[in-house]
Amino acid sequence: MATADYADSVGDVDIIFAGGGTAACVTAGRLAKAYPDLKILLVEAGRTNDNDPTVVNAGAFLTLLDPKSKTTFPYRSQPSPHLLGREALVANGCMLGRGSLVNYMMDSRAQGIDFDDWDTPGWAAKDMLPVCNKLETFHCAVTDRSKHGYEGPVHISDGGFRSNVIEEFMNSIKKMGYKEIEDLQDFDHIGGFSRCHRNVSLDGKRQDAAYQYIHPLLQDGRHPNLHLLLQTRVLRVIFYDSKLPRAIGVECRPNPDLQPELAISTPKFIRARKFVVLAAGALSTPQILERSGVGNQRRLNKLGIHVVSDLRGVGENYQDHNHVMYPYKTSLDASQCFDGCLSSSEALVRAQREKDPKIGWNGVDICAKLRPADDEIAAFGPEFQRDWNRDFASKPTRPLLLCGVMNAFLPADASKLKTCQCISIGTYTAYPWSRGSIHITNKEDVIDGYEFNAGFLSHPSDIKTQICGYKVTRGLARGLPYFRGEVKAAHPQFKENSRARVTEFAQSTVPMQEIAYSKEDNEAIEDWIRTSLSTTWHSLGTCAMTSKSRGGVVDRHLNVYGTQGLKVVDLSIVPTNVGANTNNTAFAVGEKAAMIIDAEMRRKVAPTGKL
Repeated sequence: MATADYADSVGDVDIIFAGGGTAACVTAGRLAKAYPDLKILLVEAGRTNDNDPTVVNAGAFLTLLDPKSKTTFPYRSQPSPHLLGREALVANGCMLGRGSLVNYMMDSRAQGIDFDDWDTPGWAAKDMLPVCNKLETFHCAVTDRSKHGYEGPVHISDGGFRSNVIEEFMNSIKKMGYKEIEDLQDFDHIGGFSRCHRNVSLDGKRQDAAYQYIHPLLQDGRHPNLHLLLQTRVLRVIFYDSKLPRAIGVECRPNPDLQPELAISTPKFIRARKFVVLAAGALSTPQILERSGVGNQRRLNKLGIHVVSDLRGVGENYQDHNHVMYPYKTSLDASQCFDGCLSSSEALVRAQREKDPKIGWNGVDICAKLRPADDEIAAFGPEFQRDWNRDFASKPTRPLLLCGVMNAFLPADASKLKTCQCISIGTYTAYPWSRGSIHITNKEDVIDGYEFNAGFLSHPSDIKTQICGYKVTRGLARGLPYFRGEVKAAHPQFKENSRARVTEFAQSTVPMQEIAYSKEDNEAIEDWIRTSLSTTWHSLGTCAMTSKSRGGVVDRHLNVYGTQGLKVVDLSIVPTNVGANTNNTAFAVGEKAAMIIDAEMRRKVAPTGKL
């Protein structure tokens, strides 16, 4: 596949995207297609994903999350007392397409109420449903087809494979009082379990942003206006110093992680005639802004950085979904589990040769959005009740917990369990109350020059949510007909005389009893969560789209306050969290940004192609 690599001979461009993540690829691809005379440059810190079989074949996704793979870049937080002194490690995608090519590929939309809660004209649920429909080609059977799209570049399907235990699972949870929901991604439904769809084509190919929006244009020979500059990090935005400073380009340098021999080279300046768009993600975009002089004036002054725009919200309001995975032993056979499916290059080659349908599987067939009953909420105590009454009680379509069931042994090494196959149930907080931050500590160091406070579990109601999640999903797992025990090393360490102690081996003929947890049991669960909880790679919020007086960084048109010609297009603009995995929201932000920029461009020149 052809690539349009940027060279000095290309010269000035019209729009520079600083970062080649999901939203950037969507916006850049849409604009390059609609305006073939518009010269567009994507600057990405990672390499291309072009013709990489571990990217293209959905079932190979776990190899991309290997810390040694260079497809992710890790951010380490400060040690936190809320994690019992641990650092939080949050990996960012480091390849063209970023999060869309290192994620679990779960099709997971935000709730409609999430967009309404942003309280931003043009971004409400009624505005964003058509945007979410525009990006997809939906291959799954649903009753209300108006809630999905059928002509977009991102194919949503089952990828060609599902395990044969789904019906057994659904029949079991109905007996437990849960609902089976036909379409959990319709902006409204919660309170039950659903068959999980994937960002995977019918033939098992991952639907990442680069392959769906960028590579087709580079390949067709009709879009010489689209350029890539890979393995390169943007240091800062350069401004023309006027009454309202205007972004005129970026200063960048080869990524020292991937091009160490060029790391000390002189930074390159590339001019943008119309816009600079920051799209490096919620952990990198605020750092670029601060190095550029956009941020809290006091913080910038301490680092000797000339202040372009005093915005106290830059790098604040960091949010993530926090989760813990719990494995359970089962009677399933290996053909229905994901362990070791495509965990090596040899296995991948064999699967391709044999046309194994698992090549399009991620092991996750079941997902849920759950909300406790009123009596359960009351049991969490008065402080939690106050938080609930303020943020959830009047919003019945907002879930407290998100859940995924994976037919595999996670998070530990599956080789330690040679006697049986496992499922793992991940529970994650849909709307954590905790907040963190990220700020630079050095104006030149783009690798280690930051201070990151993840904020995980810093709000007391978040730990209660996670305790609830463990109890709910453990009870569910123990009620499944194929449950055969719990993996003691991956569960809270209850005392041997506790009624809640782990059942290592269970028989199918003996029903599991409901567990009454004691105060001491709850303390054991809390201790386990604080030692085990981690990121879901759903970072957002650090350049919030809200008013400047409320700590906002961008307006509803994604313009950075106090500047001209500078926009932010990534998940850092999301002001409050979404009850879903976040990649679909990143796609939607990219589509919406293309529409915004298109409207601005039309005032001066008409597009010659379709947006």
